[in-house]
Amino acid sequence: MPELPEVETIKNELIPHVVGRRITGVNLYWENMVLVPSASELRARLTGQKIVSVSRRGKLLIFGLASGESSIIHLRMTGSLLIMPALAEPEKHVRAVFKLDNGTAIHFYDPRKFGKMWLVRDVESVIGKLGMEPFDPSFTPEYLAGIMSNRTAPVKVILGEQSLIAGIGNMYADEALFAAKIYPLRPGKSLSGAEIKRLHRSIRNVLDAAIANKGASVQDYFRPGGETGTAHYDFKVAHRGGKLCPVCRTPIKRIAVRQRGTYFCPKCQREMPR
Repeated sequence: MPELPEVETIKNELIPHVVGRRITGVNLYWENMVLVPSASELRARLTGQKIVSVSRRGKLLIFGLASGESSIIHLRMTGSLLIMPALAEPEKHVRAVFKLDNGTAIHFYDPRKFGKMWLVRDVESVIGKLGMEPFDPSFTPEYLAGIMSNRTAPVKVILGEQSLIAGIGNMYADEALFAAKIYPLRPGKSLSGAEIKRLHRSIRNVLDAAIANKGASVQDYFRPGGETGTAHYDFKVAHRGGKLCPVCRTPIKRIAVRQRGTYFCPKCQREMPR
């Protein structure tokens, strides 16, 4: 699933192609992806609109329009936005095409049909329940400690809760916990002050590095130009079950945490810290 680094990369690479461009046509091949308004109304209201900005909130992409409305896209598990020639024939898994006034188009590629779209005037109606961004100045070790302090849920689950921290998902939670040497099933409230500080630093470092590497193409993630990201080449534990830990050479273990695959080193991330 595209997480914060992937969506940030998509945003950055879309901006020079789409900001200032006018949408001249919308083709929807999977109308169920449109949550608000109806598919036919979204098509009519988007056509003719000028894109004035592209931003990110958590894992969501927000296209600001000249009308004051915003088109919001959640790529979910397998979605990508590709810049293509306007006359290019959509591939099998393209669910929507947004034609632009410069002879290009945005293709919403989504093999598993999990992606979602909104067209709203009030952006908060969609993003209002998201938690703090990891790079927000207010996201401090103290803030993270406050999130963890009274929670018995596994720290891996807490990191992925979008209403608490926006943008972190499976991959980067695993990587941050490994970097901080924290066992993923530890209850949030069991973390010490030193561990909280390590985890806070690790979250930012891991996300920073992944953004610099243009995201991780573990499965279906593609950048707008069709290129893949390279962040996964630097993964220490995520998606590396059975391979050797780069620190201690212990085999990486995979377990399910709330039905999500979770990877960790059983030696570097001990159940009971020393």
